[in-house]
Amino acid sequence: MRQIHRALLSVSDKRGIVDFARTLADRGVRLVSTGGTAKALRDAGLSVTPVSEITGFPEIMDGRVKTLHPRIHGGLLGRRGTDDAVMAKHEIPAIDLVVVNLYPFEATVARPDCSDAEAIENIDIGGPAMIRAAAKNHAFVTVVVDPTDYEGIAAELDANDGALSSQTRRRLATKAYAHTSVYDAAIWNYLQNDQETPEFPAELPVGLRRNTTLRYGENPHQRAALYRLPAGGSGTLLSATQHQGKELSFNNLADADAALECVKAMQCTACVIVKHANPCGVGVADTLAEAYEKAYATDPTSAFGGIIAVNETVDGELAQTIIDRQFLEVIVAPDYDPAALEAFGGKRNIRVLATGALQPTPPGLRLQAINGGVLVQDEDVAPLDTSTLRVVTRREPTPAEMEDALLAWRVVRFVKSNAIVYCRGGQTLGVGAGQMSRVVSARIAAMKAAEAGLEVKGAAMASDAFFPFRDGIDTAAETGIGVVIQPGGSMRDDEVIAAADEHGMAMIFTGMRHFRH
Repeated sequence: MRQIHRALLSVSDKRGIVDFARTLADRGVRLVSTGGTAKALRDAGLSVTPVSEITGFPEIMDGRVKTLHPRIHGGLLGRRGTDDAVMAKHEIPAIDLVVVNLYPFEATVARPDCSDAEAIENIDIGGPAMIRAAAKNHAFVTVVVDPTDYEGIAAELDANDGALSSQTRRRLATKAYAHTSVYDAAIWNYLQNDQETPEFPAELPVGLRRNTTLRYGENPHQRAALYRLPAGGSGTLLSATQHQGKELSFNNLADADAALECVKAMQCTACVIVKHANPCGVGVADTLAEAYEKAYATDPTSAFGGIIAVNETVDGELAQTIIDRQFLEVIVAPDYDPAALEAFGGKRNIRVLATGALQPTPPGLRLQAINGGVLVQDEDVAPLDTSTLRVVTRREPTPAEMEDALLAWRVVRFVKSNAIVYCRGGQTLGVGAGQMSRVVSARIAAMKAAEAGLEVKGAAMASDAFFPFRDGIDTAAETGIGVVIQPGGSMRDDEVIAAADEHGMAMIFTGMRHFRH
């Protein structure tokens, strides 16, 4: 156990600091502080020694330099029983407790009017240096970076006559290094954001901050939590307002994200229904009600227990239609009118999420964990340049077929490989997902359309990757597909194109693949 005799407090987030400082002072702990923190403590009637009195040097450069001094860092890094003589020689007082949290860099740069100069001034230097020094010397020094820890520390001090255990000091040191790591990652993310990065960086700071602990993972025996990236912005699930319903599960979040990303890719009023991370129905129309009807009609069976995402405000009439027709886990929309919230209120288990205005997913990096490492790749958000589309068959697609093909192509990007999507008239007709064989995916898409009683004749078929053989085209022809859109690039492209010509189909090459694993 280690007694606390002197504490240094320097915080940007002043929640609870006065009460915590009073708890320390009541136990005879001498308080040392800087700037605004010292003022807050004095205003509360507490006795505070300014850092400048210990260093013998004033705070300078508008506060850029105040704690970067041997008498502060010696007090933090001095090993009791080893460095006592040198500390005494240089009149370095031992500091037993450091309470520091950092300039609000992330909140500052999140403001639309934040200038680069303001962002740079909100990069904390002295704070991280003190945190790291105290954390390194946690055998003797306690470091606190989170106001939510004050209560537990105060209780332990009360229980142990003003002392803290080595286990507590080590736990708080571990938390401190995570705190500075996330802080540095946020700064890195800001500084590199407007730079050309032709190569992946040799070192990639991620900076994850826990958003919430989840009930469990994909299965009840797995623990899980949701973490926030430094660049996590508006229009995402992490920033959404949950109006009602139980907390979101791991699977809810994965499926809702898949639905939201798909609907954000649509270029008009749209509804997406997702089941097990795959779109089972997508509809686009002039009204949200029509879009929902189209999406639901694709696969009413799979829509049961699914997740709905739309890209416009949900009104009361649509909300009532949804809850009268199907059981759903989650609905995600930019907003809801009061009548919609009232209607959903009758089904309290439905999780109702409002994201605010949707924005296209920006270019960036996507991370995927594997055992022992992380795969990093660019987000698959490159827009399709319609001027580069190539019609490779004798027959040209009609304007209506081209429109259907482009919708199918937008949807297939969000379907697990091997992916096949049938579309016509602003509606998905059948989706074949996650199969080991592309022709099997084509058969499943046809089967799903037949189950839903949807006519496929004349529809468009999208494939996320090239057809290795002509059998996928032959299967599509059996169901009446009129136009095929695919990347092309197979060694058997000539055979596949010939099959399309034989069946009187039009075929479009995009030159772009959309595998999704």
